[in-house]
Amino acid sequence: MKRFSWFNATSLSLGFAFLYLPMILLVVYSFNESRLVTVWAGFSTKWYGELFRDQEFLDAAWVTLKVGVFSSTLATVLGTMAAYVLVRAGRFHGRTLFSGMIYAPLVMPEVITGLSLLLLFIGIGLDRGVLTIVLAHTTFSMCYVSVVVSSRLTSFDRSLEEAALDLGCSAFAAFRLVTLPIIAPAVISGWLLAFTLSLDDLVIASFTTGPSATTLPIKIFSAVRLGVSPQINALSTLLIGIVTIGVITASVLTKRAAVAQVRDEQKAVRAA
Repeated sequence: MKRFSWFNATSLSLGFAFLYLPMILLVVYSFNESRLVTVWAGFSTKWYGELFRDQEFLDAAWVTLKVGVFSSTLATVLGTMAAYVLVRAGRFHGRTLFSGMIYAPLVMPEVITGLSLLLLFIGIGLDRGVLTIVLAHTTFSMCYVSVVVSSRLTSFDRSLEEAALDLGCSAFAAFRLVTLPIIAPAVISGWLLAFTLSLDDLVIASFTTGPSATTLPIKIFSAVRLGVSPQINALSTLLIGIVTIGVITASVLTKRAAVAQVRDEQKAVRAA
């Protein structure tokens, strides 16, 4: 069967152009000498220097990083616990309500989530700042972690835990020494997903932030409303570069792990 055709090649090219051509233009114009982002006036890196001298952007980036690390860590702990209860606890009174509350943020509009959290923080008298953003991001990202970890726990071989219990381990020790290392890739994936969602969030953070804490998406949105500046292009290029490096690093590590696993299997077959 012929798999390649001009129609497929054209469709693929148009699809990639639609996805990546705006990013390429953004990267190119981040090195533009002119302050006008649509007029090319020569190659320059001065906007990167201006970006690193802009204290407001640096403060916003630091707040975003702190919120992302703390919220994703807390969401990973709570999401893993929730997934373990849903998969291992069997049927218990209130299970349907519990699972519904865990997965509700998946389908809840962000505006509703942000507004409800804002009303909650106002009702309990909690000043809005970094803490409220962390709590808000933990609330909506915990469900994603729970979904990822639940899928791994469902296919987990429980005989390994039973063997550890038979050898004298307590339930907690069996989870710490056997279960957690095996589901660690899912836990790490959940953390990375929660961290990415936290970095990307604008709507919920805009409801729960305060004057003392401005995240990078809010800062970028506020700056773009007054017109796209070359500093925004430089910042976006840096973010694209960081994401690209992360994806390439993860791909290389995954490939090396797969090669090492195949090599170990071949050694085991030869030994047998």
